[in-house]
Amino acid sequence: MSLPPGFLDDLKTRLSIAQVVGRKVTWDQRKSNPGKGDYWSPCPFHAEKTASFHVDDRKGFYYCFGCHAKGDALGFVKETENVGFMEAVEILAREAGMPVPKRDPKAQQKADRRSILADVLEQSAQFFRLQLQTAVASNARDYLTKRGLPEKTLTRFEIGFAPDSRNALWQHLTGKGVPADDIIDSGMAIKPDNGTPYDRFRGRIIFPIRDARGRCIAFGGRAMDPNARAKYLNSPETPLFDKGRSLYHHGPAREAAGKAQSLIVAEGYMDVIALAQAGFDHAVAPLGTAITPDQLQLMWRMCPEPIIALDGDKAGLRAALRLIDIALPLLEAGKSLRFCILPEGQDPDDLIKASGASAMQKLLDAAQPMVTLLWQREVEGKNFDSPERRAGLDASLRTALKTIKDPSIRSHYTAAIKELRATLFAPKRQNNWQPGSWKKPKKLPPLAGTKSSLLAQQSGVNLTTRLREAMILAACIRNPAAAAARESALERCPIYAPDMAEIHTALLASLHSALSEPQASDALTEMMAQNLGYDPIEHLMALPSLRIHPHLHAKAEPELTALTLQEELVKHAANIGAEQELAEAEQDLDDLANEGLTWRIQQATLARAKATKAEIKGSANTTENSEEMSQNLQKLIDDQVWVKKKQ
Repeated sequence: MSLPPGFLDDLKTRLSIAQVVGRKVTWDQRKSNPGKGDYWSPCPFHAEKTASFHVDDRKGFYYCFGCHAKGDALGFVKETENVGFMEAVEILAREAGMPVPKRDPKAQQKADRRSILADVLEQSAQFFRLQLQTAVASNARDYLTKRGLPEKTLTRFEIGFAPDSRNALWQHLTGKGVPADDIIDSGMAIKPDNGTPYDRFRGRIIFPIRDARGRCIAFGGRAMDPNARAKYLNSPETPLFDKGRSLYHHGPAREAAGKAQSLIVAEGYMDVIALAQAGFDHAVAPLGTAITPDQLQLMWRMCPEPIIALDGDKAGLRAALRLIDIALPLLEAGKSLRFCILPEGQDPDDLIKASGASAMQKLLDAAQPMVTLLWQREVEGKNFDSPERRAGLDASLRTALKTIKDPSIRSHYTAAIKELRATLFAPKRQNNWQPGSWKKPKKLPPLAGTKSSLLAQQSGVNLTTRLREAMILAACIRNPAAAAARESALERCPIYAPDMAEIHTALLASLHSALSEPQASDALTEMMAQNLGYDPIEHLMALPSLRIHPHLHAKAEPELTALTLQEELVKHAANIGAEQELAEAEQDLDDLANEGLTWRIQQATLARAKATKAEIKGSANTTENSEEMSQNLQKLIDDQVWVKKKQ
């Protein structure tokens, strides 16, 4: 079967040969350098113990220095899977998410056609280079000199000039025997419905665009006339050029990115050239459009975390914010983006000229992770002074986070957003209270029977407090809907035992993501386990008191689990408030006792007694119990019983 021209090139571009080979071998970590695309392992084709099998991920080839086996990703699949060429193509196409095109009997003819068009573009590039040295290009040379581009830079980037003439290139190419159809199909000339074809690029500085293999596939042109309808003009889509799957400076940047272990994504040609002149050879640019998913995949092939360096104006910021929505569904472990927003009114060229390469490097080093920009997009310039507005913020954030397909990444994003949200909505109190500033309850001595228990050794947290914290967390995991309904109380609930605090953080980070899953409890447990590195419910249920609790096992009635959660939250808040008052009263006893002190102790004791007197006996009176405890919990939260009151 013949394949359409360009299909195999696209397939190899989208795939990493290191990933394909990595399924069959174990990399030698001492010899391999993933940052440079350099991998070594024992050869899968012959028995050996030394790592003589080499994969060059950037060039897409493997070679064994022992048995001399060599090839590309297709060849590797053919040899290791014992399949034919088309079966190997289908295997790799499925992995890359590309449909295998139907049989094309004219594939070879189309491939030959692409080679012919590439030759037309190469001749055009030579013509433009020569034109830059002529008298008609004097203004263009002056402009390039003012922009700080010396001759060596012009040569390196093959910058040329298209004369302001309707047919200068047309006459040059036809004079060399190039057929008219080839010139038009290559995009170098436009054929009107009626009339003679004319040059596409006229009166413009020309930037050749080459693919990763170095072939000239298109051009970009900057107008010299300030009144031109388009300041920049690119070649049209052709059999050679798909601007959504191409990058300016792709080939040289791919090699430089391996050495620098970094990739800079700028906005345009001049930005890339300015960066390269300053020593940042690892820079690319999209081609006049917003960054596409295909371009993101090309960038991630070069570097796992490219830095998007955008101009410090509204257009640059809008481009960054649009890119977030494109990138979120594509995120994978180890693949993300960072954003470097330049000072207002400056592009990389301006910054480097004004402050030098060190200033640019400083900004790159301070590039922000994508989650920070996502948060800024949702909150900047907005007022959240009402519950409805806060709920609107939560809804928009949940919508964005749901687009992340990887559950582990979604969980970490949710945790980061939770932290930012907690900071934004931290209550402003006269006593400067902040989340996480709870005072620990006074350490109570363990009972004689528990002195040797591990539970009594949890960093000064008494047994009763730790068990209650564990019951709260277990009830949340068993009934995520009930936990979400009490999210505000859970966020503000002080957790003291170190292991419980860790589980508490993971719970809040994963709660909303799990609610969208059919089996919310199982999904929540899995997400938390990925975050923690262990099964949280297994850790909690290891406590004997929880194992025998009738409302905390997996098959317990959800209503009773929810009531247990409500009850334990009330008891926990009341106990902490009482212990806090007693601890502070103990300090106040250095002074003369007074009625205020006596009243405080009395009220704290009454609150604890009232909160802990009710026990869940069954499901008959759950509604009354739930309502009463909801009122008690809300009052305790509103009163902030654990915070010292002003006298």
